[in-house]
Formats: sequence, structure tokens, C-alpha cells
Amino acid sequence: MASNDLSRFKHYDLMLSTFVVILLISNLVGQKICAFGELRVSGAQLLFPLTYIYGDIFTEVYGYRASRRAIWLGFFASGLLSALGVAITALPAAPEWHNQQAFATVFSVVPRLVVASLAAYWCGEFTNSFVMAKMKLLTEGRHLWSRTVGSTIAGQLVDTIVVMTLAFGFSINAATVVKLIVDGYLFKVAYEVLATPLTYLVVNALKRSEGVDVFDRGTRFNPFLVEV
Repeated sequence: MASNDLSRFKHYDLMLSTFVVILLISNLVGQKICAFGELRVSGAQLLFPLTYIYGDIFTEVYGYRASRRAIWLGFFASGLLSALGVAITALPAAPEWHNQQAFATVFSVVPRLVVASLAAYWCGEFTNSFVMAKMKLLTEGRHLWSRTVGSTIAGQLVDTIVVMTLAFGFSINAATVVKLIVDGYLFKVAYEVLATPLTYLVVNALKRSEGVDVFDRGTRFNPFLVEV
């Protein structure tokens, strides 16, 4: 299936749009720390795992090429958000406008954190999609739960290691970095495992509505092969 064949599907564009919106919002709300009893999680930790669920859905229903297209669009959208946020924040504020600091808190970014976030997103999402597609072939389309969980275990491991290492490596001690990796990884995997019933519901509904169930036989898994 060539990527331009995606236009024949009724729901792909809507799924793609909501995927990108959730990804961008997770970048904006990442600084808020939420409290659930003794548990502390950031806004990004609550929303970003949803993008992996979307990745599973794209790959399972529409195939790896559709997922690859979504990943690249999300990557460019996130980079553009960061660049424009920095540019607007740097512009001089009107003297009568007193919210510059609050605005900067949301939209200003640390270059190292942006690089870490984009690299982790790219590596993790492509790992997730690749494992999902390969496991679908190995299981001959059976046991969806094994693919969603297996791809999440692989993708989130790569994502968490990359983002924590690039963001905090050499700036804090190694033991703290390892703890951040382990805690973040376990939280994100548990999150997506608990969301498995929802993934089943959406995948099955889309397959019925679209009349498609793509198997990536003969697919070129080169992540740099961008199709528009």
C-alpha cells in the first residue's frame, strides 16, 4: 500500500490529526507535576504514552508505512513548535503586558531537552512500530495483546533510555539517571498495558469500518524512507 493510498480511508486523517495534537500538547503541559496520593507524574507522562497507543493502532490497522508517515509528521510538528515557541518568547513584550514570565515558562525550551525529546520520540516510536509490524507477521495476526505489549516494552525502553541519558547524562549522578529511567519506564509500560482493552476496541472498530487489515509483507522498514 503506497502512502497516497491512505486518502481512501475514512478515519486515517482524523487519527493522524489527533495523534499530532496530543503529541504537541504533551510538550506544552510537561512542566506541570500532578499529584495522585504519593505518586508524582508530569503532564507529559500522562499524555505522551497515548502516542504509542496511536502508533500501535496505525501499524496494526494501516501498516508500518502509515505509521512511519505519522511519526515523521509528529517529529516535524514538535520541532516546529519548539522553534516557534523560542522565537515568539524572544520577541520584546509590550510594557503593559505583564505575563512574559508565565508565557516563557510554557513556551521557552532548553535546547538540550528539545534534542533529547525529539531523539527519544523518533527512536522509540520507530522501534515500537517495527516490533509491532514484525510481531504481527510472526503471530499471523493473532494475539493482538502480545503485539501491543511487546512493542511497548521495546519502544518505551528505547525512548526512556534515550531521553533520560541525553537530558540528564553528565549533569547528575548516574544512579539518579538510572532511577529516572527505571521509574519512568515502568510507569509508561504499566500505563499502556492497562490501556490494552481500549486499544483492542479502537483497532477492531477501525478494521471493520475501513475494511482493511494490513500485513507488512515485503515492506521496506527503512525509517528514513519518507513518503508524503
